[in-house]
Amino acid sequence: MDGAPKTSLKLIARPEEFIYELVREAISGLRLKIQPETEFYLVHLLNRFMTTDTLFPRDGEGQRREEPLALMVKDALDQTETEAQRSIFRHVGDFSLYVAGYFQDSLNRRAVDVDYYIGMGGAAYHAVASREPDANKQRLYGELGQKFGRFVDVLATISEKTQPRTEKDLLRTYEVWVRTGSEKAARALQEAGIVPNDSSRKTVQ
Repeated sequence: MDGAPKTSLKLIARPEEFIYELVREAISGLRLKIQPETEFYLVHLLNRFMTTDTLFPRDGEGQRREEPLALMVKDALDQTETEAQRSIFRHVGDFSLYVAGYFQDSLNRRAVDVDYYIGMGGAAYHAVASREPDANKQRLYGELGQKFGRFVDVLATISEKTQPRTEKDLLRTYEVWVRTGSEKAARALQEAGIVPNDSSRKTVQ
């Protein structure tokens, strides 16, 4: 066996390690500069939603409760305790980021598109930051809000690697680029031999 080529196998024992590698690779590929705390937040968010059934809240009978984002925001504003407001706004941000990034393709076929989730999610994280007394957490949620669209690209990149692709993906990628100007979508189009033209976006906006 001495003459056989040597291969290096990297065993990942826990889901967190696999998700961490996906996040790091996506961030590097998008040339995104972020705080280490924000990177770990994305890993934790993905691990929580990908490996557990916590995307949607449950009612008193344990049934999944799909509540519109606007109602979640109203619920947050109706709270009298700041901690309760932070908790709900944080969930709105997390939920919006995960859905807009990981399920971007399905949003392209809905009345409520990715722009809506980007707007609501970014605002929600800013709301958390403004109510957070801890300076480090303020910076964390502030960055999540400020670069929300880029973090959607991070999760969309991971989604591409963990979900099957179809021939319709190129058209959907173009639709995403037209609506959001996503750098990730533009790069994917360029790799497919399509040069995005800003005049196309201006025409539809």
